[in-house]
Amino acid sequence: MTIKPSLIQQTENFIHQKTGKTLSFIQKIVLQESLNETPKTYVQIARENHYSEKYIRQHVAPNLWKLISEVLGEKVNRTNCRAVLEQKIPNASIPKNQHLATGLETLRSESPEGQVPLNSPLYIERHNLEQTCYQEILKKAALIRIKAPCKMGKTSLLSRILAYGKTQNWATVRLSLNQVETSRLASTNQFLRWLCANVTQQLGLDSKLNEYWDEDIGTLVSCTLYFQEHILKNLDSPLIFGLDEINQLFEHQSLSRDFLVLLRHWHEKGKDLAIWQKLRIILVHSTDIYIPIQANQSPFNIGVPIELPPFNQREVEELAQRHGLKITPSELHQLMLLTGGYPYLVRLAFYHSLQHHLPLKELVSNAVVYQAIFKPHLGYLSRKIKQNIDLMESFKNILLSPAFLNEEIMFELKSLGLITLGVNQVKVSCQLYQDYFTNYFNL
Repeated sequence: MTIKPSLIQQTENFIHQKTGKTLSFIQKIVLQESLNETPKTYVQIARENHYSEKYIRQHVAPNLWKLISEVLGEKVNRTNCRAVLEQKIPNASIPKNQHLATGLETLRSESPEGQVPLNSPLYIERHNLEQTCYQEILKKAALIRIKAPCKMGKTSLLSRILAYGKTQNWATVRLSLNQVETSRLASTNQFLRWLCANVTQQLGLDSKLNEYWDEDIGTLVSCTLYFQEHILKNLDSPLIFGLDEINQLFEHQSLSRDFLVLLRHWHEKGKDLAIWQKLRIILVHSTDIYIPIQANQSPFNIGVPIELPPFNQREVEELAQRHGLKITPSELHQLMLLTGGYPYLVRLAFYHSLQHHLPLKELVSNAVVYQAIFKPHLGYLSRKIKQNIDLMESFKNILLSPAFLNEEIMFELKSLGLITLGVNQVKVSCQLYQDYFTNYFNL
């Protein structure tokens, strides 16, 4: 017997195909409960899933019905959703009174480490940056630059842009440059052969590196010809090329300069040649470039810059609600001071609160508790700082008082998320780092 796909799944697939968006955990619950033969009220949904009624009624539900209405081209609300969806998607089934499995147990087990999964209800969109990226990547020869300190959500955003590209039936390639072997960084030639081999493999093409590589015309021209004649010509669609952690190359000045000049050259070719308009580039990095390169050769002053900010109070409050946690205004204020709104730190706090049944009030006010929760992350940062004596001494000075820094040190500390930039000076980014490192360095 063939089992019909659920109406919720069909609806979500349709939404994702049209917009690249996915329904959140609580949106799925509201839709499910509204489709049941005996629909539950928003009050019931809020109480059973540990959300506020105001949040469900004024935020979740209106956004859900607006999204479905736009996708279907017909007004949809809680009252008529079942009839409209059955008409628009007639081959789907409606599970009767079946509660979604995605509940608090799922959230408790979702680690804050690494990228946020595409279907996670815990991904928070920020300031419509996602929609900006989706619209930009549709443009010919697009170039998007995503910058933020480590663990701010850059890779999660990159994944969503690539997923949106797949809904357009486009080819996508994603390379993380922190996975390049050290030996491959010894020369531009070795690195570009590595890059071309990986792109070829991900696209399922036959490798023809040796046919295009010619030492007489040079590595950069060989790589360009390989991309144009073998990769782009063999694709029937645009190619989204996502390069994550590109700042890993900055320590290798000669290689960095060659590669960045090459990327700029490819983008410029898209202004004249149709075949290069198929290439859409996304550069992801955690620090500003600090190698010497002429402005007209750099890819970091063209395209669309996307700088991910920390969460604001509204976004932290929404994330708490998605975790099923109630957070008071006082706790929210303390959590913002403690973490600076840095997504990873906020996620860690909520994760441990759920895992260990730890009240947020205790977590944000007890230094012993919160430093234990963040200990692995703080240990990582302390090891990174101690690797560079100039970095360590500069950070000690900032812990004592906002200070001025040379450019390279400032970029390094900012990439780690340890500082924020003020007017002509820098300061420690959050209370957690201030408290821990002041004690760590016995200041």
